[in-house]
Amino acid sequence: MASLGRPFNPFFQANGGGSGAAPGAHKDGQLNQLFDSLRNEQEDSKDTLGADSAMGYLQSIGVGLEDASLFLAVELLQAPSIGEIPRAGFVNGWKEAGIEVKTEAQAAHLKNLAGLMARERDLFRKVYRYAFVAGKEGEQRALSLDMALLYWDTLFKKPGQSWVGSSTKIDWLNEWKFFLQENWKRSVNRDMWNQTLEFAFKSIDDESLGFWSEDGAWPGVIDEFVAWAGTAMILISEGLTPPRREGGVRSTILASTLPLTSGDQSIDEGGKSESSATTEFGEVEAANVLMDIYRRFSTQAAQTAATATTGTASLKSGNGNGMP
Repeated sequence: MASLGRPFNPFFQANGGGSGAAPGAHKDGQLNQLFDSLRNEQEDSKDTLGADSAMGYLQSIGVGLEDASLFLAVELLQAPSIGEIPRAGFVNGWKEAGIEVKTEAQAAHLKNLAGLMARERDLFRKVYRYAFVAGKEGEQRALSLDMALLYWDTLFKKPGQSWVGSSTKIDWLNEWKFFLQENWKRSVNRDMWNQTLEFAFKSIDDESLGFWSEDGAWPGVIDEFVAWAGTAMILISEGLTPPRREGGVRSTILASTLPLTSGDQSIDEGGKSESSATTEFGEVEAANVLMDIYRRFSTQAAQTAATATTGTASLKSGNGNGMP
């Protein structure tokens, strides 16, 4: 398994790199010379590549500034933030990679790692977790929700890993973002950030969410997400449309036409019934899996749905204040 900042073969570590790579102190000198050649003497400090120099260098070695390869490079170089590269991180990171001191070799190494990141979870986990470190602003201890949403979008797409169910292709990332934008007004701390990835991995493998338990050690926000999804599905099965603001991320679950429990009708966004054999997922199976998931976690959701149903019935009877 490949890992950041480490050679693929023990031979490289024992011999200071591949063919043509200089060992020990001489290699340090070469890397320092390369670092100095990248510095803008008028703008950068002696031991740091500032934003313009850092971004220019990363682009020159094929790093995409709007995808997960950015965080791949940031982790390898141990950059304290996205907009700078320290001399020590540059020298140590590339020395441990065990490759020649050439930008072409560095580009090839990162391209290889990027190709592995989509399928090697340990590598992706390392990059994902470091994104929290480099993505924070100044001395803040958490990410703002807006920044976290941006980073999730960046990481959970190629060359990162996709947060989509392995069989029915449920877009869990989309649902997670929609839920947070509607219900979560706080920042994202390190535990929530890290546990979101573990929840993502498990939900990719087990779309029934059979791993989840209300007695588990998941952060409360993940428990709330499961309850929210259950509430949405129960309201849909009752012929109601869950509240949703206009614009922004749209929930696939709430926007899709899903089969009723009778199996012969579906409810559209306006709450009207129509015969349907397929859904916007493209497969009836996806919708049925979702229904199964949310029935299993419906204790809290059912109570919420019952309250909503009562309120809706009152409104339909002409009582404008929603009271019985």
